[in-house]
Amino acid sequence: MQTYNPVEENFKDIYVLEKIETKQGWAATSPDEDWFTGYPQEMEAFYRAIAYGDPVESELLLAADSISTIYSAYVSAERKGAAVDVKTFGG
Repeated sequence: MQTYNPVEENFKDIYVLEKIETKQGWAATSPDEDWFTGYPQEMEAFYRAIAYGDPVESELLLAADSISTIYSAYVSAERKGAAVDVKTFGG
């Protein structure tokens, strides 16, 4: 959700967004920032796996593949968009 605040003082006591430099001007304000980050869903999945034996939604190999993909994107950007092989671990 986009919000616009013409004067910094208007939102003095209002939380708008994590790591925002100013509350003046346009901002991508989230009505429920925690939910959109996915942290509550991650924690619930973790607890359910432990408490009820639910299947794990992700694992170490998925994390390694994600980091490898992100790193390859950075390398590609540094090389002006050149194709870069992505090393995968998850098979």
